[in-house]
Amino acid sequence: MSFPHSTIEGYPRIGRNRELKRALESYWAGRIDQETFLSTTHALRIDTYNHLRDLGLSEDYAIPADVAYYDQVLETALTVGVLHAADLDAEFTLCRGNDTDTPLEMTKWFDTNYHYLVPELSGDAFDPAPERIVRIFEEALAAGHKVRPYLVGPVTLLALSKPVDFSRVDELVAAYKTVLAALSDAGAEWVQIAEPALTADLSVPDPELAAIAGEAWTDLLSATDRPNVYLTSPYGSLRAGLDALAKAAPEALHVDLAPATLQADPDYPARVRAAVGEQTTLVAGLIDGRNIWAGDLRAKEQVLSELGTKHVSTSVSLQHVPHTLNDEKSLPVDVAGWLSFADEKIAEVQALVAGRFDAAEAFARSDRAVRTRAESTKLHNAVVAKRVADLPEGQVQREPAFAQRVEAQRSLGLPKLPTTTIGSFPQTAEIRRARTLHRNGELNDVDYDARLREEVRDVIELQERLGLDVLVHGEPERNDMVQYFAELLEGFVTTDNGWVQSYGSRCTRPPIVVGDVSRPEAMTVEWAKYAQSLSDKPVKGMLTGPVTILAWSFTRDDVTLAESADQIALALADEVADLEAAGINVIQIDEPALRELLPLRADARPEYLDWAVRSFRLVALNAAPTTQIHTHLCYSEFGQIIDAVAGLDADVTSIEAARSRMELLEDIDETFHSEIGPGIWDIHSPRVPSVAEMAELIRAALVNVPVERLWVNPDCGLKTRSYAEVEPALRNLVLARDEVVAAL
Repeated sequence: MSFPHSTIEGYPRIGRNRELKRALESYWAGRIDQETFLSTTHALRIDTYNHLRDLGLSEDYAIPADVAYYDQVLETALTVGVLHAADLDAEFTLCRGNDTDTPLEMTKWFDTNYHYLVPELSGDAFDPAPERIVRIFEEALAAGHKVRPYLVGPVTLLALSKPVDFSRVDELVAAYKTVLAALSDAGAEWVQIAEPALTADLSVPDPELAAIAGEAWTDLLSATDRPNVYLTSPYGSLRAGLDALAKAAPEALHVDLAPATLQADPDYPARVRAAVGEQTTLVAGLIDGRNIWAGDLRAKEQVLSELGTKHVSTSVSLQHVPHTLNDEKSLPVDVAGWLSFADEKIAEVQALVAGRFDAAEAFARSDRAVRTRAESTKLHNAVVAKRVADLPEGQVQREPAFAQRVEAQRSLGLPKLPTTTIGSFPQTAEIRRARTLHRNGELNDVDYDARLREEVRDVIELQERLGLDVLVHGEPERNDMVQYFAELLEGFVTTDNGWVQSYGSRCTRPPIVVGDVSRPEAMTVEWAKYAQSLSDKPVKGMLTGPVTILAWSFTRDDVTLAESADQIALALADEVADLEAAGINVIQIDEPALRELLPLRADARPEYLDWAVRSFRLVALNAAPTTQIHTHLCYSEFGQIIDAVAGLDADVTSIEAARSRMELLEDIDETFHSEIGPGIWDIHSPRVPSVAEMAELIRAALVNVPVERLWVNPDCGLKTRSYAEVEPALRNLVLARDEVVAAL
């Protein structure tokens, strides 16, 4: 059977109105039973297929069934038998843990802000459960849709599992054969299998990984009882893996041809055309699934012509972009014309397949977007450009050196193993309701401000009562750690409904960097001053760093990320100066996404890390030695960027370490001079760790970190937790610290 001409690699699964999020959280909270949860999520899947068909993906197998309750990696691992869950609750225990079981580790999916659950390989044989994916196919078929079942590929699954063990690839391929045979028996004619690991330099060198992939895929495709295979390679260009996959000759092969991929590898289209044989349908991933700018269809048409194919897709799954511009009523009219969300990208795919004459209106819209954006006065700011031009070239360095700053900061009077939190406290229903009322004009500024101040006072009182040492104001005024700043900085626009899944039920609304960035006025100072006035203990000023602001936004494609990072760094440096002037002596500059933007190819990483470190240092460059600068990183392979994290030259670095049981600290060596706070409470799970469990983790941390450099804190901010979880967990955290200190 021929492959459809217009398709996508995936579609947002949270629902246009976040139906999946609400169903998950209602089920976890006990507000709905399992039958209601299953019927709700079934309806969401069928509604999505109907919607995609109505958008024009009407050919058989044009619609990917990349569905999962929580995560696509977990779904694949359960399907092929790498992991096992006896029922739905057991599956969610793998995701979230419970009172007795800890959840799987979670980390970033390639260089995106999506988090996946890390499969843990045991010594047990793989025991496939193909009924999971067969059920997805059959329910769609019953509703009148021939959808394309989706799996993460065997090479990628092993590359992302723990431990990485490619000696089991033959065993895993056999498990995939079982699953494909079951799909074939159910009548599926196409299956989609994604191998993004082959576009990245991971723990195994690219030529070695390509050789593994070539053998695995030759074996897998040799099976006769299987559907046709649509093999995809999102998130960048294939190198050694291109020939390996082309020689294996799947029925269809997708390649990522997004603007960022072509900029990094301009010869990629020519190499693809030379490598892929006539027996394989080449599918051009020309429509950018990672960013939200309207595509330049004329430029993409040229690439399509060079490839000699008539099959078009998105570069990656559209799970990374919002559903549709039709839900946005507040975007400036000119800016809206430059944008393309998931549904609009589907129209771009179809326009490329149809061609400029049959899709003249779509090409005209593309031309207009490209022209009006280039001509807009919103893009450039002469004052900002001069400030950036006046910066010193190369790396910058805060003075004095760390050792002298440590001495100056003893004036803070902190105890051994000081305790703190990462910043946010629970966003209660009352706070969210007040924010909605204020946004809708039903709560005036004075009353809204009073409500927020009441929350800050309660948060400070709670921390003092529990005995924490360095306090935070809890951030009740912030809807999101990036969007909050985007709404106050020039050069950004924000959306009303541009929700994107981060993990599980967690969704964010990434802002959009439209032009040069500047700070019209102070953003956090009044809240920090008020919180500090309520306590004699230090209260942290809380800023989001420039790399994270970029990583969790949709960025410009007309300037480099390094240039945007410098602009944001200068705006934040102004904020640091104002916080210091207001008497704030501890300032946290969060960079949880530092690892996230790390290029997938090793040869591009040094340049990225150089400008990323520079932008952070610019923020704190002129801070007084008595000002203690904190930073925070979470859910990333800390060891991969240990030198860069050390190079940030923060005074205190907090990291995620609870799920990995402190193994991240094994990468700490004499080059890492910062004080360090490895998280001892995994806040992404609802369970409350005991005093004994937390004390054990503190002692494990002391194996690699001297007592004078160790802090005690949660893994991440507490925004998504409830006070019923936060108060006992923080109490246990302080008691665990006290127990360990007493035994020193």
